[in-house]
Amino acid sequence: MKKNEIATTNSNSAFMALKDFNLNDALSEELSGLSGSFERIKIPAGGMTVFEIPGENPDSPESVKEFSAVILHHHPLYAYYTDKYTGGSNPPDCGSFDGITGEGNPSGECVKCPFNKFGSGENGAKACKNRRRIYLLREGEIFPMILSLPTGSLKDFTRYIMRLLSKGKKSNAVVTRFTLKKAVNNSGIAYSQAQFTVDRNLTDEELALISGLTEQVKAYSERVGYDTETSEEAELNVDPKTGEVIEPLA
Repeated sequence: MKKNEIATTNSNSAFMALKDFNLNDALSEELSGLSGSFERIKIPAGGMTVFEIPGENPDSPESVKEFSAVILHHHPLYAYYTDKYTGGSNPPDCGSFDGITGEGNPSGECVKCPFNKFGSGENGAKACKNRRRIYLLREGEIFPMILSLPTGSLKDFTRYIMRLLSKGKKSNAVVTRFTLKKAVNNSGIAYSQAQFTVDRNLTDEELALISGLTEQVKAYSERVGYDTETSEEAELNVDPKTGEVIEPLA
């Protein structure tokens, strides 16, 4: 193998369990009449470098320093609360699942909204929180999970996606390894910043199965509300003149 070449495994992959699986059928049959959503992988507060992944016991999530999964689908998630959000399942006063059009109050085009401007929130940030919702699938599982990326992780995620695109790959064509590093903003507040690297390429057979599930998740994602999001996020320092996020101290 050449240096820096991404490995592709030909072994029997746990993703092959998707061969006879249909997400829509499973949800309609098993969750008929029930209110259900995908489970959520949590990024901790305070600069901790372990993820919390749901397990069989909902009161005892698994704490891991890293995990690998395929990114099935990801999209913007904008949320503006008139009063400061303190957690819970209450929807925002105005929200957007595409980062283009807000629904609620004030609603309208996100690019023109005064609350989506740097300087409208604390420390020069936006009053409207811009996050990224990611639907993930780990090997050996058939139901996706959600990871909500806070503002402080968006820059590195964008770089990662751009690196994949520069090699002609989409995010659902590889297994991604997720880790965390501790960062500190200019006010001395520690927060956890997600990092992304390629674990391996998917085989052609795996990619065909993953692509099918990706389309199902895209369709279903329109029905997933805001109840899976967290308020645990350190405010970043933003240059009010340029709108650029000031790089963390560490």
